[in-house]
Amino acid sequence: MNEQKDLGKKRIYNPSSVEGVNDRQIISGNPTGLVELTKVKYQWAVNLWDLMLANTWFPKEVDMTQDARDYKNLTDFEKRMYDLVLSQLIFMDSIQTNNLADNINPFVTAPEVNVVLVRQAFEEALHSSSYAVMVESISENTSEIYDMWRKDEMLARKNAYIAKVYEDLEENPTDHNKLLAMFANQILEGIYFYSGFTAIYTLARSGKMMGSAQMIRFIQRDEITHLLVFQNMINTTRKERPELFTKELEETVYAMFREAVKMESDWGKYITGGQVLGFNDEIIEQYIQYLADDRLNAVGFDKIYNVTHPVKWVDKFSQFNDQKSNFFESTVSNYSKGSISMDDF
Repeated sequence: MNEQKDLGKKRIYNPSSVEGVNDRQIISGNPTGLVELTKVKYQWAVNLWDLMLANTWFPKEVDMTQDARDYKNLTDFEKRMYDLVLSQLIFMDSIQTNNLADNINPFVTAPEVNVVLVRQAFEEALHSSSYAVMVESISENTSEIYDMWRKDEMLARKNAYIAKVYEDLEENPTDHNKLLAMFANQILEGIYFYSGFTAIYTLARSGKMMGSAQMIRFIQRDEITHLLVFQNMINTTRKERPELFTKELEETVYAMFREAVKMESDWGKYITGGQVLGFNDEIIEQYIQYLADDRLNAVGFDKIYNVTHPVKWVDKFSQFNDQKSNFFESTVSNYSKGSISMDDF
């Protein structure tokens, strides 16, 4: 028991706790271990839980038949881009499935938030299943895509950097590092997916790989809810533990965002190689900068880059309400599930 307390992890069974609902905290609370969703402190967590359940979908309902034919007709460079994107997305959702269950949730001490993180971990695993459907549908050698993270230097470097931040929490679980882990998750959910998502949308914009774009569209909607989870966790912790938001923390967070922008911009330029129409190096960098500013602003930090959204057409591919009646032809497109408004959370 002492070891568990020293690690800062919550106890699974804690009958000695007398913590009331209003005493709950995102981190460093003292929960009983009982999940009571009729008595909650953080209504935003329940709202997100309900939204996640309402947005349930299944990857095998997306028709990949035409994508299998389209893939054979892609240029060699387009195939390279598609494969690199899939390999990177597979890694991020794989590590995030384990990270949430093993490395984040054990330190979160509000039961309604624990439940949301469990659901998020399920969705990350679902995304891994989605990518498997994509890989199995189009690839003649699936091992090449799954093993690409071992062979591609740029991909390996990006993956190692993302994983290192989570390891810091595991090795030294101070409240400061728990908070930094929240920011790291915000960055992952809000920045590190977007070059890959946009690359797939770019193919679909030219009429190729439409099933893949449909799959990404559902995945991206999930990632937005995940982004909202961590932004709410950060903003709530700011209110509960203002002493953690020091000048040192602020400088570290800005440095994390700058590094994320550089890494994701470099990744976007690498996978597109200046050969993708409408998505050149300058646009990629500005888009990632725009996303970083938006994420910073959402958690009470000043913007760094002050740039405009350079590829608004991407939103037409990712938002459900803006779709044309026959834009994506697959069973799952008929689901009566709406887009997410960030203002609701």
